[in-house]
Amino acid sequence: MTGAIKAAVDTVLERYRRDPHYLVQILREVQEACDWISPEAIDRMQEVMRLPRTKIEGVAGFYSFLYTRPRGKYRMLFSDNITDRMLGNMELLDYMCGQLWVERGKTSEDGLVSIDTTSCTGMCDQGPAMLVNNIAVTRLTKPRIDAICELIRAGAPLTAWPAEFFRVEDNVRREDVMLASEPDPGRALTAALARGVDGLLAEIKASNLRGRGGAGFATGLKWEACRNAPGEVHYVVCNADEGEPGTFKDRVLLTSYADRVLAGMTLCAFVVGAKRGFLYLRGEYRYLLDHLQAVLARRRRRNLLGERILGRTGLDFDIEIHLGAGAYVCGEESALIESLEGKRGTPRNRPPYPVTHGYLGSPTVVNNVETFAACSLIARNGGAWYAGVGTEDSAGTKILCVSGDCSRPGIYEYPFGVAVRDVLADCGAADTQAVQISGPSGICVPAAEFDRRIAFEDLPTAGAFMIFDHSRDLFEVARNFVHFFAHESCGFCTPCRVGTSLLRNMMDKLANGHGSPYDFAEIEKMNKILQAMSHCGLGHSACNPVLDTVAKFRPAYERRLEHDEFKPAFDLDRALTAARQMTGRDDAEAHFDARSEESR
Repeated sequence: MTGAIKAAVDTVLERYRRDPHYLVQILREVQEACDWISPEAIDRMQEVMRLPRTKIEGVAGFYSFLYTRPRGKYRMLFSDNITDRMLGNMELLDYMCGQLWVERGKTSEDGLVSIDTTSCTGMCDQGPAMLVNNIAVTRLTKPRIDAICELIRAGAPLTAWPAEFFRVEDNVRREDVMLASEPDPGRALTAALARGVDGLLAEIKASNLRGRGGAGFATGLKWEACRNAPGEVHYVVCNADEGEPGTFKDRVLLTSYADRVLAGMTLCAFVVGAKRGFLYLRGEYRYLLDHLQAVLARRRRRNLLGERILGRTGLDFDIEIHLGAGAYVCGEESALIESLEGKRGTPRNRPPYPVTHGYLGSPTVVNNVETFAACSLIARNGGAWYAGVGTEDSAGTKILCVSGDCSRPGIYEYPFGVAVRDVLADCGAADTQAVQISGPSGICVPAAEFDRRIAFEDLPTAGAFMIFDHSRDLFEVARNFVHFFAHESCGFCTPCRVGTSLLRNMMDKLANGHGSPYDFAEIEKMNKILQAMSHCGLGHSACNPVLDTVAKFRPAYERRLEHDEFKPAFDLDRALTAARQMTGRDDAEAHFDARSEESR
């Protein structure tokens, strides 16, 4: 083991007190120091932390942003969300590969750079985007790619790259009660202390606030259940792992409204009696880490975090930031808790629920970023005021992340009950064919249903609002979503691990001209298996984009049904592509024509 690796690992281990519950953070920081997690680094962690090697390697192997093999000094990951594809991301990826002489998915021979794809980076309003060593680069163009290639060839550190490359804008297009209200870091806490624990909880319940992560569970009831759960230690967790493609509101809230979110977490701690909180930040938002640490430090200086908050004896609460490492499934609350505990992010069986058995087995509230931000408004203005906004069943406002075929992508805040048609008009959408609400696991809304409303009683959403005009092929949209689910399956349960891969293969089969009515029947059969037998919501919703678009845009699929009877997916001619490339042959005699073969 080299002295440099040992010193780097020991520094990280000391910072985290050798606590195995911080294993994900330790692995991430060791990689940032050493470019990858080498066998020597794992040896040192095993020795000092007294963890089995299989445990360390198993956790490292789960997260797509952790590498146990060298991936280059510059690790380039192009966002492969459907909106990035619509903006030409794959052409730019191929262009960069050509400029740097590296194959996609591989590391260059000199070990300098690797280029591949990742799932949505949360930059849908300013794509195409990519991550460079997990730091977001936006608005990619060929000239920008050329400049980046020159910087890479010169070995320039990211700190020497033009700041413009890393510029991320909020793009707030419409404000309402959440985004337009004046910031006041201490006002919500002052109002809450004046009301007392019972009074604050009563206001949260009176507001009819429901969780903004998509499920819509009553926030007040969740807090009350956690407060009443047995156990001396309680925790508060903010789920900032917004991995649903097309969603980027948490990015904006944490950039420009972080005080409001952190105040909401502190209010929750006041109600449930928690002394520790965690903000679980998705790995794609690594660039926000220093900013959020600075906000936390400022709040501590102002006595809004730490011991005796605002002078209140017994009100002690502080927040740590844990950074994810590329695992969509960690957006599910129990998988997130597993990751917080330094494990693979595998969803737990429920019940029991986190409100009684959460972090380290203790009662834990897990709420979304937008939910906590709303709580700070309720503490300031009262539950009745908040309940008066929106609809009877959906109180307050909803932040929508608008992307795709429109002239003004970005963040739009509306009272619940806004019609899809009104959002399209505001964002400059024209000739719209469909809108995907709430990402791949959500609902595809055709033009005939644009009068439907964003609300829990009609179209519930975590925030994604992806627009497709008539130039788009809805089959390819659904195919992209299916590839996303297959990539992000955690692999824990066989139905999801195998089922999502089979579904991906079926969609690829249709795309390659081998489709028949038989394949529709197989997709229906696969959906029933995934719905009945998958361990968590990822598997349950994996078929949604296919079934939804088949029902509403069937011609997009029928164009792929080139055969009346079953046709195997294997294509011998396609399989010989690599051999033709190796031999430099592409003439007619180098191709296998199945029809000609059958006629012989």
